[in-house]
Amino acid sequence: QVQLVESGGGLVHPGGSLRLSCAAAGFPFSSHGMNWYRQVPGKERERVATISSVRSTSYADSVKGRFTISRDNGKNTVYLQMNNLKPEDTAVYYCNTLVAIMNYWGQGTQVTVSS
Repeated sequence: QVQLVESGGGLVHPGGSLRLSCAAAGFPFSSHGMNWYRQVPGKERERVATISSVRSTSYADSVKGRFTISRDNGKNTVYLQMNNLKPEDTAVYYCNTLVAIMNYWGQGTQVTVSS
């Protein structure tokens, strides 16, 4: 059974940093790409960052240069380092992967950027 569990969210001032973690289980983690998405109430879920099984990465334009996605295959964990946070980064952040044509999501972790 695929499980994705996010952690690391919280309240941070503008300009601050957070590191999100997503612990994965139930599938061969090292051979699957992983994604971070975020969602604000009333808006569609937005892809933030992707890391492939060979560690190539891509980012939404809104976070390029500020966010970094990485993975530790030994710990079955994907990370999202978020620097220079802005109020518009406030959202629930979700971990995501595609396994055997099924999309799986974690429960989400709230990130709030406010002074």
